[in-house]
Amino acid sequence: MDKKISRREFIKLLGMGSIGLAIPPQQLNNFYPLTEFGRVTTESISVYEKPYDKSRIISQRFRDNILNIYREVDSEFGPAYNPVWFRVWGGYVHSGFVQKVQYRLNPIIHSIPDQGQIAEVTVPFSQSYQLHAKGDWERLYMLYYSSAHPIFSVREGPDGQAWYEIRDSLVTLSYYIPAVHMHVVDASELTPLSSNLSPDLKKIEISIDQQQLTAFEDSKIVKQVKVSTGRPYLNTDPKLTPTDTPKGEFHIQAKRPAVHMGDGTLRSDAEAYELPGVPWVSYFESSTGVALHGTYWHNNFGVTMSHGCVNMRSEDAKWIYRWTTPPPNAPVTYRTPVTVY
Repeated sequence: MDKKISRREFIKLLGMGSIGLAIPPQQLNNFYPLTEFGRVTTESISVYEKPYDKSRIISQRFRDNILNIYREVDSEFGPAYNPVWFRVWGGYVHSGFVQKVQYRLNPIIHSIPDQGQIAEVTVPFSQSYQLHAKGDWERLYMLYYSSAHPIFSVREGPDGQAWYEIRDSLVTLSYYIPAVHMHVVDASELTPLSSNLSPDLKKIEISIDQQQLTAFEDSKIVKQVKVSTGRPYLNTDPKLTPTDTPKGEFHIQAKRPAVHMGDGTLRSDAEAYELPGVPWVSYFESSTGVALHGTYWHNNFGVTMSHGCVNMRSEDAKWIYRWTTPPPNAPVTYRTPVTVY
């Protein structure tokens, strides 16, 4: 018989960040719809008395703390580029470094193609482990909600449960996370969008000033979202690649469902520049690899944040990935134009 857990115990476990280990899957999926959750994505944020950064600070929340989000508030005090604040326990936090997350556990897929299959993390965070030859398990990267990773096999993990093997091409090794923490993406979820439309009627425009991406079908706007483009002058050395997003006329060059961006260091600490599983990447500038892609490390869209790429919410990047041409792994007949101005 499964141990019952009270609502009070559930909220306590949320604050400890250990709910995935404490509640059986069938009970956990009954809890998460009761409220929205947010994960702190930076070292620390302040909880304010009012949705205004000049109001009294009540407390601090720290990286990977999970917050209960009771409602969203558009504050008249801004900041203008992102006026959204979240009402949380004890006050308000600005939304810029709080990623909306879910706790969603998934059925385990045991039959995985030899070429692998893409899977998305569906819990706020999941600690991955590397398995050494002697059978020892060592912590590696923390993997975050909405990140995507190629899985290749299922094996028993350090807790005796089923874990998926992720093969990481940047660091050329495998590591593992609990299988129930990942949704295996079916081919039907990646079918091209507006495929009956002539490809030359699709185009994307990105405004640096407005930090906004607009997708057109002919002259009709079909999607418009806030983004974060590159922060200028992060690299002052002229020998290094500029960090501002290049302006001009481009085309979608290639697509990858998951990319490990970073230095490729084998570190588990949050301060390492490692972004494994950046989801739904659509490259449009070939010389420096600038791309449109999903983002799980901030929610501050509307202001420059990146090292040159165009950050957006993962669900928006997935839409772009499906909508633009050429489709993934298909012959190139036309490339969707991208104008950055």
